[in-house]
Amino acid sequence: MTRLQLPTEDRELSPYTGWTREHWAAVADHLLLSLRPYFSAERARVLPPGRSSAYGTDSDGLEGFARSFLLFGFRLVGENGADPYGFLDWYRAGLIAGTDPASPSQERWPRPDELGQAKVEAASIALILGMTRQWLWETLTPVQQQNVIAWLATVVGQEYPPTNWLWFRVTVETFLASVGGPFSSTDVHADLALFESLYREHGWYSDGPERSFDYYCGWAMQFYPTLWAQSSGSAEFGAAALDPVWRSRLSEFLDDYIALIGADGVPVLQGRSLIYRFAAAAPLWVGAATGATSLPHGVLRRGASGILKAFITRDALESRGLLTLGLFGEWPDMAQSYSGSGSPYWAAKGMYGLALPASHPVWTAIEEPLPIERGDVSRVIAAPGWVVSGTQSDGIVRVANHGTDHASLGDQTTDAPLYARFGYSSATMPPLVGSTLLSPVDNAVSVLDPSGRASHRTGFVPLGAGVLDVDGGAGAGGAAGAGAGGAAWATSRADAHWVEVADDGPDHGSGRRGTVTVGPRVTVASAVRGAWEVRVVRVELDGDAISDVGGSVRLRLSGWPLTGPDAPTVAAGADPAAAGPDARSGAASAGAAGAGAAASVRVGELESVLAVADRDAAAEVHRAERVSPLGPHTAVPQLTLDSVPGQPVAVVVGLGRGLTDAPTVQVLAGRGGHVVEIRWSDGAQSRLELQAPQ
Repeated sequence: MTRLQLPTEDRELSPYTGWTREHWAAVADHLLLSLRPYFSAERARVLPPGRSSAYGTDSDGLEGFARSFLLFGFRLVGENGADPYGFLDWYRAGLIAGTDPASPSQERWPRPDELGQAKVEAASIALILGMTRQWLWETLTPVQQQNVIAWLATVVGQEYPPTNWLWFRVTVETFLASVGGPFSSTDVHADLALFESLYREHGWYSDGPERSFDYYCGWAMQFYPTLWAQSSGSAEFGAAALDPVWRSRLSEFLDDYIALIGADGVPVLQGRSLIYRFAAAAPLWVGAATGATSLPHGVLRRGASGILKAFITRDALESRGLLTLGLFGEWPDMAQSYSGSGSPYWAAKGMYGLALPASHPVWTAIEEPLPIERGDVSRVIAAPGWVVSGTQSDGIVRVANHGTDHASLGDQTTDAPLYARFGYSSATMPPLVGSTLLSPVDNAVSVLDPSGRASHRTGFVPLGAGVLDVDGGAGAGGAAGAGAGGAAWATSRADAHWVEVADDGPDHGSGRRGTVTVGPRVTVASAVRGAWEVRVVRVELDGDAISDVGGSVRLRLSGWPLTGPDAPTVAAGADPAAAGPDARSGAASAGAAGAGAAASVRVGELESVLAVADRDAAAEVHRAERVSPLGPHTAVPQLTLDSVPGQPVAVVVGLGRGLTDAPTVQVLAGRGGHVVEIRWSDGAQSRLELQAPQ
């Protein structure tokens, strides 16, 4: 296969990315053509080289077919049936062989009633059969159609987990209803009721009953509903009444979602299944296709093209033109146990825009800037408990997390690195393997047990989030959702705990279970403005908890992890100036003279700083090798200190390029709790109240 050949960039139509529909089409065709050597003889299975999933190669071969079938279908629809590379013949042959019960075992697909993963892949097949009806379904013989119907119909009455999987059964049974096949109204209405139960607020759904907020909220929970409502067969299930509600929610969701994309096109790196990469663009295209958004077409395409370009230009495709298990390059360790070599092709969802013709306004509009390209972003996203802070100067989007852990209130598991950290960004990623699974090392507030093992926070109690007033100063006056100077806060409380892991089950992104030892209660508040966070920590003890931690409380606070191709530049010491010259004055004046500590990490122009100025602390930098898909070398600034029960400690946490002076902080006793007074580097001031324990 030849290397990907892209058209010349068009900076008039696309002043931010240079990419047009022709670029998207070139990438799609390259992806499809690169898979041809890996089709089975009868073309029913597509099995690129790579590791197998926990479900085996029968599942993986079906997955490779079904997920690339999505991309083929979008491409065919957008070209109104034009098919210069003959993809239609390949996928028709594979569909026929895969659903023919007389096919050889190496071609016949495992049925959804035989293999759980087939329930997922059946939805992609049904979706595209509905979209390409005139070019594919209607060209099959009656016998072939009946074979397809019989294979799909094994979903009827099957159990599905209460997650985004509900849409797989709805999609399949609705297609079956449209072609005279068997279906269950009970199934569909139960799934639609479940979907409604997963709605939270302001356009957001949780991917299941837990606090599961991640990209499944976009590439699944916001991808299927409005498309389904427009599909043949959906009317008899009440689509006409549901669609306006869903469209309104999609619009609200996209207002938040667009703010989570960095200026370089990389979305905030959080949540499982990130191997799907540019699938993150899917809800933007659905907004464009349905008009269910307040965002201009030029912004939608800017966001989507930025995401695709970011991954394609950062080696998402290996030398044979294949998507691998990884993020930018190949890094299989980041994949969940359900991921096989064909799994990454769910990235096809992010190419749904190709189903829209070249004349569609989303393709003809001139690109417009992302929120982060118009100015600094400060935004509270209530459902996942996120405070978003983006800085125009370096294009980085950060999230302070006080609401998401892929668990339920009161659960006591290990912290899942991609869910339970206090911070995520478009420029960093938590270490994903090694000791961090049992003892968190980045963006954590941990109690250390006598052996030095760090506690976990999963199951914490969110205590709220909101806009933080900013008084005075050169940049003051911004509000949540827009503008330079905007600031926000969020707070949560957790029962620190340690887990002797006994869970050796499949990895679906959650923390691990085992024997739990409970420690003290810890309240953490974040005040966020620009590149800086003031993180306030208060330990709350009773007699039993003191006994559990050996009579004293030792805290380890950690900052942003930086990863690069070479060993990061680090500094640490019992002097706030160790944070580096750019942060020196703010950190040094934050508290009592003669006390304090700081640590910093630098990779290129990107810097991570963690500093405390009003108490003694041990500053260090945690180093690890090959724990992140972003590169071989990772380093994290950390502070270790003794806590005084009931007395908060405030640290400043910074991430950015060209960091300016850190904020200064003073914690005062107040009526019913504590008051945190913050002076930001431009002279503006904020006050954050930390209520007494309940």
